[in-house]
Amino acid sequence: MVLSVHQPQYIPWIGYFHKILTSDVFVYLDNVQYKPREFQNRNRIRTKDGPIWLSVPVVTKGLGRQNICDVRIDNSVDWRQEHLKSIRACYGRADFFAKYFPFFEDIYKKSWDSLSELNIEVTNYMLKEMSISTDIYFESKLGIMSKKTDRIIEICGKLKADDYLSGIGGKDYLEEDKFAASGIKLTYQQFRHPEYRQQFMKDGRDFMPYMSAIDLLFNEGPRSRDMLKAAI
Repeated sequence: MVLSVHQPQYIPWIGYFHKILTSDVFVYLDNVQYKPREFQNRNRIRTKDGPIWLSVPVVTKGLGRQNICDVRIDNSVDWRQEHLKSIRACYGRADFFAKYFPFFEDIYKKSWDSLSELNIEVTNYMLKEMSISTDIYFESKLGIMSKKTDRIIEICGKLKADDYLSGIGGKDYLEEDKFAASGIKLTYQQFRHPEYRQQFMKDGRDFMPYMSAIDLLFNEGPRSRDMLKAAI
């Protein structure tokens, strides 16, 4: 059984969904340390002038190190209307805008407190719309006590997984010998970024990779899953 994990991210990029699609089990690492200036509270979309960041403001001052599940959103900033306006401006003419935009309207009408809950709500919706039915678990509910590589091995043991699928960046920090010693196969994600129709392309060229997966979803709709499957 193939297992993968990742921190909850804000409107994640398509490689995130590719990893989940190619796993039997996926675990949200919601009980690890929050890292600012990464993708846990922000992501990129394409505009007519190039990529822009959509960032969710969070409360960090005086709180020191926080786990992701404890991070609170700073709602003193009107970020929700800003994000909604940007999504409408960038994807209003996309083929599948009318299909998916009402969900985001509803999301941004709510006053979210927890960053993790917001991220998971949006990600789970996108998984459903991409017809990805991988079993989902939460690290915070598994009673995991280990750190670093041992944390992953303990998660695999809890869920009886014998193959751990890591992002390619895992080569920089995973203790590979521990997987072999535990009888767990370690596999690195093989992902070739697909090209698809984007808004603001010139004559079908000028594709911009590494956008949030809403870029794929608004432009390709139900075809998004097939594009992810072929991205190997």
